[in-house]
Amino acid sequence: MTQDIERILLTRDEIEAKVSEVGRRITGDFRDKDPIFVGVLKGCFIFMADLMRHVDIKCSMDFMAVSSYSGTSSTGAVKINKDLSQDIEGRHVIIVEDILDSGVTLSYLKRYLMGRKPASINIVTLLDKPARRKADVFADYSCFEVPDAFVVGYGLDYNEHYRNLPYIGVLKPEVYS
Repeated sequence: MTQDIERILLTRDEIEAKVSEVGRRITGDFRDKDPIFVGVLKGCFIFMADLMRHVDIKCSMDFMAVSSYSGTSSTGAVKINKDLSQDIEGRHVIIVEDILDSGVTLSYLKRYLMGRKPASINIVTLLDKPARRKADVFADYSCFEVPDAFVVGYGLDYNEHYRNLPYIGVLKPEVYS
């Protein structure tokens, strides 16, 4: 797998330090609010697990599976494959996403969840890629801003591979071209 990586963009140690920092910020901002963290599967699973270890407040978790990608590009159509199992009315919702890219999925998801009357909705993302933004959506908490490159690892994939890399790497173009 490592032979498919052009370069390491973020090391395991850099990721750990920033995730810890963001977890502490969320802890301070949501103390006594009992938020519900909503992970967007599959890409968020490693980030969310590590983030939750750094959040020291009463909270709960749930997951959604949402798809809008095929290969390397967004289809533009968002489909909910798994919905929440908990009621979020009156709750402070924190959406946990691996990467904020075009913003199409998160924009749709935020509107969708607002219909359930939460107290608030915040977004935390591991990676923010503003160069590709198509929708007017922004992360309240972001660990790293990344360039417009195809990144994998630490939960992010290309055709369901590379999620298990312990770092964020740039995939060689010949792998996905």
